[in-house]
Amino acid sequence: LFFFQESMHAYAANVYTSVVEELMKGKQRKFIAVEQEFFRLWWDAVATDTYKQQVHQLLQEGRLEFVIGGQVMHDEAVTLIDDQILQLTEGHGFLYETFGIRPQFSWHIDPFGASATTPTLFALAGFNAHLISRIDYDLKADMQKNKKLQFVWQGSPSLSERQEIFTHVMDQYSYCTPSQIPFSNRSGFYWNGIAAFPDPPKDGVYPNMSLPVTDTNIHLYAQTMVANIKERAAWFRTSDVLWPWGCDKQFFNASVQYSNMDLLLDYINKHSDEFGVTVQYATVGDYFQAVYSRNLTWEIRDSQDFLPYSTEPFQAWTGFYTSRSMLKGIARRASSLLYAGESFFTQYVRKHPASSICKCRALKQLQSLRWAVSEVQHHDGITGTESPKVKDMYMNNLMYGMFNVKKLMASIIFDMNNAKKNGEVYSSIYVKDSGIPDVDQYVVVYNPLAWNITTFVTVSVNHVAMSVYDELGHSVPAQVQSSTESHSTYELYILVAISGLSYRKYNVKLLNGKQSAFIGRSVKYKRKDITFADQQSRQLLPVVNNCYQVLFDQNTNLMHSITERETNQTVQLTQEFLEYHVNGDVMKGPISDNYLFAPNASAVPVSKAVGLEVVSGNLMTEIRQYFYSNVTSQDYIYAVYTRMYTVPEGYDGKLLCHRIEQEYSVGPLELNREAVLRTSTNLNTRQLLYTDSNGYQIQRRPFKAYVNNTVARNYYPMVQTAYIEGDTTRLMLLAERAHGVSSQGNGQVEVMLHRRLWNNLQWDLNYNLTLNDSSVVRPVIWLILGTKAVTSILYRTSVLALEHRPVVMFGALSGDKPKLPGQLQQNSVHSSPVTVPPNLHLQTLSIPGWRYSSNHAEQVRSIRMGKQKQGDADFSRVLLRIRHLYEVGEDPVLSQPVMVNLKSLLKGLGSVMVVEERSLTGTWDVNTLKRWKWRTAQYPSKGFFNNTETSDNCIVTIHPKEIRTFFVYFQGQ
Repeated sequence: LFFFQESMHAYAANVYTSVVEELMKGKQRKFIAVEQEFFRLWWDAVATDTYKQQVHQLLQEGRLEFVIGGQVMHDEAVTLIDDQILQLTEGHGFLYETFGIRPQFSWHIDPFGASATTPTLFALAGFNAHLISRIDYDLKADMQKNKKLQFVWQGSPSLSERQEIFTHVMDQYSYCTPSQIPFSNRSGFYWNGIAAFPDPPKDGVYPNMSLPVTDTNIHLYAQTMVANIKERAAWFRTSDVLWPWGCDKQFFNASVQYSNMDLLLDYINKHSDEFGVTVQYATVGDYFQAVYSRNLTWEIRDSQDFLPYSTEPFQAWTGFYTSRSMLKGIARRASSLLYAGESFFTQYVRKHPASSICKCRALKQLQSLRWAVSEVQHHDGITGTESPKVKDMYMNNLMYGMFNVKKLMASIIFDMNNAKKNGEVYSSIYVKDSGIPDVDQYVVVYNPLAWNITTFVTVSVNHVAMSVYDELGHSVPAQVQSSTESHSTYELYILVAISGLSYRKYNVKLLNGKQSAFIGRSVKYKRKDITFADQQSRQLLPVVNNCYQVLFDQNTNLMHSITERETNQTVQLTQEFLEYHVNGDVMKGPISDNYLFAPNASAVPVSKAVGLEVVSGNLMTEIRQYFYSNVTSQDYIYAVYTRMYTVPEGYDGKLLCHRIEQEYSVGPLELNREAVLRTSTNLNTRQLLYTDSNGYQIQRRPFKAYVNNTVARNYYPMVQTAYIEGDTTRLMLLAERAHGVSSQGNGQVEVMLHRRLWNNLQWDLNYNLTLNDSSVVRPVIWLILGTKAVTSILYRTSVLALEHRPVVMFGALSGDKPKLPGQLQQNSVHSSPVTVPPNLHLQTLSIPGWRYSSNHAEQVRSIRMGKQKQGDADFSRVLLRIRHLYEVGEDPVLSQPVMVNLKSLLKGLGSVMVVEERSLTGTWDVNTLKRWKWRTAQYPSKGFFNNTETSDNCIVTIHPKEIRTFFVYFQGQ
């Protein structure tokens, strides 16, 4: 478990300086390096020219090997596939540009559980093998005993054998050298001791330095090492044993490490007849090459993942699915803003080559957010398993990057509107999240999706009497009402209809007699004691739009049922907040912390009384429920704001109408409480839950009974989606940040929204990992109810509409004269919007800026010649990714392959000259990528994967679940 604060500075720099020096001293020595964030810090800030030369040499000799090669080793449970791809691409771009190398093996040893999306991702990136470690303790023991720790993993049901990858699970010793030695009470094998930072000891003696290898103990050392190697060899099918040497925060003093290792390895090899073992320094690549060349036939594993993860009967690592919910929310907001900023900037560069904005500076602004979003994907980042100090570092980097990208987007709008020379000037562009001063204002709204969208955007205003107009001066439907967050302001909801990758401007005016926004009127109902609710005289309050009728029970002020109007299906549905009370004292039993969830009993309802307020207007009805601990309490810790939309004629309201939007306010919690929202229905679900895997595919989660800890071990990560279903009807939940989710009863789904913990486990105290999180969180979940066929189509588009909500910016008009209507047309950033069919998603449209040649031989040559000098970024190469959203056979129409003409798709950006299809992270030409094909019963011959389809021309066919990556070059560049 890596902690950034120490590691970042002294530690990381020390490791690389020390290791490079030592590797140069012995031709037999090797080393693997993983996270580029650390390596780049050293390379850019510490490494001398001599060190840099030596790194180039060591890479060429295969003695230093980069594995994974992303910015970080990303978490697998709570991250979104887009952000996994981003951080991998950032690291790979740097390695290829700097060294001409492309990592081909993974080393995913530390994420807490393994997702089935990861093997697919690494296969798409061109990897030959994947390596994981943390899986359920009981499952690992079983696989170990039966020699099943190695298999060929087909992580995606639709891509199956085309993107399968050989996977190695580490045995019970995991990724650290065993430190016990029977001949001494000192530790063994860790000769550099424990890292002490930021002040290393003056005499070079670190705490816990292992017993050095000497003439008198070398035979005992060798016996201990050989015994461990032989114990492990029995768990694998080949006679090659991977013996990881090191652990967290090791090799900061590599000379003492390598000199002892050299002695020991030489001794064992000199006596190999006696020991029956030979040993050599190796990289991960060396190990996999050895196993591959044995030519065995391997079992296939399907798309089942390794989540959740438990290390002992009472240690279920399911708490981190929710830990630091605010960080999880900001990380996703940042990712979504980056997505918008990338396509906005790409279109701008293509359409305005002679612009006034400095492109290099703009790229740096985007890069600051690319790096911040990449870094927080770390398995001790977005997971919430870091100390408060490190969490603050992530937050600051995210906020700084978001500020930069908002500033960039604002300056682009400013520049383009000035360039039109039509008398309209922005005196200022506000980049705050919301808030309009009292002057007349433009609201600029950008739709980052490559589909036409119709949705509401919200801005805070100081007045009720407002009117909204579009570019042509036509009135735009809007509704204004009291704010849920502050008593002094109002929320203005504006109905926007915007085509793909385009923006529109709306003029928000204080009322001048003409027609205005609808006003939401509030009705407050009496607080109800839910413990004594009278069941006889049930009075139901209906809230209706075109898709649903939702009934609230006026005896309790709780939701009662939802009717889907098209099929007239009614589902009984109630929601309540509960808390798991957990133990914080290690003397009294299992504890919950940042990682673990250890409930000591069933969850307890939090409130005895519920207040209700209904705000209704022509476009939207908002139901506000406040949950009090009893009838007389002054304050509430829990609230739900449920919004239902009614879309006027002439607008495409399908998605808006079909979502019941809920925003929750939770906190501050009491200590050692874990807050869940439980939704109970009368659907006969047989306690079967479905959750998404990193926003890429769906996993089936049947409830499993265990001897111990059944509640916690049935929690799963929900990154974007979870659902339950009866025979005909499905209830879907869509989220804008990760949560833990579970089905603890038939017809139930519960989402963990927040945690606040304190414990006295010494390890947690040492690293400040007690999660005393007193924040108030405001997560959003969209509910969709309907038949399986309808919901499976609705949620694909809805989940992306929630992830990539429009970006709202503000600009003030200079001068007080309103401009004549009719001078402005819809400002798509370019003349023609970019639109893909509803079963495809434009995953990436960006200008990466890498200077590497896409011809591999040329790239390697220029690095060898030392021609890769720092130059200006390359703005001519556009990176395009397109993803098919459906699985094979999921829908009769939408699961079909889709033919896309890239020329016509991108015609708004200019005339496409050349399209090159690349591997996922861009570093391979797919026509030259030959991944290892491992032998399986299904495919008895071993060999290489070949890319099946070449796309010399601009017409490509995208099959279910594919993610296709292209470099696009336009005319005039």
